[in-house]
Amino acid sequence: MITKLTLTIEKDIIVRAKLYAKQTGRSVSELVESYLDQVTQENTPSTSLSPKLKKIVGAVKLPKYFDEKKALQNYYNKKHK
Repeated sequence: MITKLTLTIEKDIIVRAKLYAKQTGRSVSELVESYLDQVTQENTPSTSLSPKLKKIVGAVKLPKYFDEKKALQNYYNKKHK
C-alpha cells in the first residue's frame, strides 16, 4: 500500500535531491523510500560501512560482501596505469 508522507527538509537539499533524481532517472520519492528501506532492515551491516558510504546507502545496490577498500584500491590502480 502506498501512503503519502510530508517531510520538512532544507530547500537546498531538496534542490540537490531533485537534480540527483533527474540525473539518475528516479524520483525523490524513490530515493527516500530506498534509503528508508535500507536503514530499517535488520540485516544491514551499517557499522562496517564508512561514513561516506553510509550517506549514499539506498542509492546504490552493493553486493552483500562489498569490500570498499579493495574497490577503491582497484579504482586507483586502473586510474594510474
